[in-house]
Amino acid sequence: MSARTVLATTTAGLMIAAGAGGYMLWNERSEQQELDEAARNAATSFASAWSDRTLDRANYVGTEPAAAAEDFRTTTAQLGNGNVRTSISGFERNGNRATAVVNVAWTVSGGRTFSWVNPIELEKSGDSWGVVANNRSLWHPKLQANDAFVVDLDSGLRGEIRGRDNAAIMTNQSVYDISLDPTKATLDSARRLENTTGVGGLRAKVTAAKASGSKSTIDVITYRKDDYEERSSGIRDLAGAIVRERKQPLAANRTFGQPLLGAVGPVTAEMLKKDPSTYRSGMFAGTSGLQRQYDGVLLPKAGLKISARSQPDAVLFGAGAQDGKNLGTTLDPKVQTAAEKALDSLPEGSVGAVVAIDVPTGGILAAANAPTYGLERAVTGRYSPGSTFKIVSAYELLKKGLNPDTKVACPQETKIDGRAFRNFEGETLGDPSFRDDFAHSCNTAFVNSTKAFGASDLQRAASLFGFGTDLSKSVGVNGAYSGSVPASAGPTDTAAMTIGQGRILASPMMIASVAASIARGSYVPPVLVTSPAQGGDRTPKPLDAGIVNSIRQMMRLTVTDGTATLVEGVPGGEVHAKTGTAEFFEGGKAGAHAWLAGWQGNVAFAVLVADVPAGKGGGTVAAPVARDFLSLLARS
Repeated sequence: MSARTVLATTTAGLMIAAGAGGYMLWNERSEQQELDEAARNAATSFASAWSDRTLDRANYVGTEPAAAAEDFRTTTAQLGNGNVRTSISGFERNGNRATAVVNVAWTVSGGRTFSWVNPIELEKSGDSWGVVANNRSLWHPKLQANDAFVVDLDSGLRGEIRGRDNAAIMTNQSVYDISLDPTKATLDSARRLENTTGVGGLRAKVTAAKASGSKSTIDVITYRKDDYEERSSGIRDLAGAIVRERKQPLAANRTFGQPLLGAVGPVTAEMLKKDPSTYRSGMFAGTSGLQRQYDGVLLPKAGLKISARSQPDAVLFGAGAQDGKNLGTTLDPKVQTAAEKALDSLPEGSVGAVVAIDVPTGGILAAANAPTYGLERAVTGRYSPGSTFKIVSAYELLKKGLNPDTKVACPQETKIDGRAFRNFEGETLGDPSFRDDFAHSCNTAFVNSTKAFGASDLQRAASLFGFGTDLSKSVGVNGAYSGSVPASAGPTDTAAMTIGQGRILASPMMIASVAASIARGSYVPPVLVTSPAQGGDRTPKPLDAGIVNSIRQMMRLTVTDGTATLVEGVPGGEVHAKTGTAEFFEGGKAGAHAWLAGWQGNVAFAVLVADVPAGKGGGTVAAPVARDFLSLLARS
């Protein structure tokens, strides 16, 4: 063989060897990449299963997927069902073992984010990679095997409702939640708790819970401190009885300010469904009235501490509670109490309201309702105002040139387009002036005097007193009603509206505001909630000073020699007033709404007693309530 042949053969051999070595190197590199990818995919799959809460879909070494999923549920149960975000970082592989870091961001109570890094180990077992589950927790580096997160909540204090000059309206006080543990309760202890609390059905609930194996506590009742202390000896030692003390805003008594102020109680299923990011099961929140409307202001932001069950003093995450903000109002406890006590003098089951307004500012000092449960009438009620609306009608008549001393006849009856209008109880006056007609609330005099009114005259006059405006923006109460005075549809419509009937509606608050406007000499929208600040223009709108002075005189005459003599001589100074009786006939029943509106000093007021029997009216039903209110206020 020649040297050239040998060289060629040798060269070829070397080339073949080099090619084989390169192939082997490439193949080994490819295998390593596949191992990296497989291990990384196992880590990513684990992180994804975590964020989806489907831990049984990940691969594990040393435990079964179902067991890992169950351990995850029990370990993280107290963290709640908030959003979980995960990602993988710090991945390294060495042979058939690898490490990675799971970055976890868990949304917990109050929208806060509990974040941590959780190292994991992975191992190739057979043909697949899995997360190694040795004798440690898979869920947090500081948790032990079979450990769990413990979440301690600090609910914080709910904001209080404050009144005029920061007076206490609803302030945080101790309440006691009574419940039953069905696993420990007996039928005898349930029976005794029924007798102590007056809450029935507890034995049946305990029986049902034991039959179903339920461990959920049975809510019974919540007591104020005094009520609990009266019954504590019959509750504390009962088998299964649980007593939990907490703070909650309470008024002076159960009926004070109701239903305007509203109540605080456990969040409802509807609230949880509507706003799951704000509310959670077991929370207490505003359920009605101002407490519900301003829950976003009053509600505290809960604080929490997250620790390991095995090391309760080692805080893994913590954030302090933020107390709710106070709600500022113009309510005056003394005025509110006097208004409520005055309504207490009515027969049981009566429907009515008393509203008091500070004349200089328009601030609502009291908004009392009867009954003290159910509907809010003082601020949002809609009733025919009867002859209290004659204040507005008189303003328009005087504006058109009528002199209060002009003689205006007051016959028993007058007809407009064939429709008869009569005075209350068929009253008539001899030879009265218009001021006498006003003081004695003569319907026929007003009806005859307004025959020439245009379709929009009463509507325009009423607008000067705020009728038809959106008062919810200035008052700060949803549904605050300013009243409705539509354009007249014809002569009979005008006649009915002139005396506050027909299609005219108003709330007690609005009628009190009318009285305050005459006392002040200008219109200022009423206000109740001051903090947070309300919208709307509260710049005083002056009324005609001469007309206002005349109406003041006529309202004083109503007290000294008219339909409101029952409030003459009450302590506290002179009273100016106007009575009203809005008669109706519905469903074969005749009745009336009785009114009295006026002011004494700097307190304007309106009294409504609804659905009184026919023949009763403002001077006989509402006036006694006003008298009691002013007398109580003077003595407070």
